[in-house]
Amino acid sequence: MPGPDHRPAAAPMPDADTQCAGFRQARLARKTALIEDYVELIDDLLNDGQEARQVDIAARLGVSQPTVAKMLVRLEADGLVTRRPYRGIFLTGAGQEMARESRARHHTVEQFLRALGISEASARIDAEGMEHYVGAETLRAFRHALEAGLAAFMARAARRHDD
Repeated sequence: MPGPDHRPAAAPMPDADTQCAGFRQARLARKTALIEDYVELIDDLLNDGQEARQVDIAARLGVSQPTVAKMLVRLEADGLVTRRPYRGIFLTGAGQEMARESRARHHTVEQFLRALGISEASARIDAEGMEHYVGAETLRAFRHALEAGLAAFMARAARRHDD
């Protein structure tokens, strides 16, 4: 067993352009993740037949109402939501499209994790964070693997491992 001085060999550093692209994509994802979470939650509340109210958004995101109020000002300025006094919050067409895209990414990531054998609860929680950071090429690969029978493959592999 290797001692503390024996670490696995590090992979060679990527070229500067590739590394820069990776950091740029991560910064953009961090910037948009919170916005997408709000928009998707508002859409979920509306689709569930509920009003999207500031108090409900705060409770579900685990943040204060003043935090939600600040974000709603930003979402309205970005053209993603409209607010009507005493009527709640509604998504614009752009907001609905963002929610649809975010939900589709979330679904793909969650299904991929489930196909790997991750529990439903863990897959749902992990997908919530990962959905914002997965690029289009990776999502296509996840979908391809799912369509090609990844879940069945993993189930067979698990049975072989258990034997």
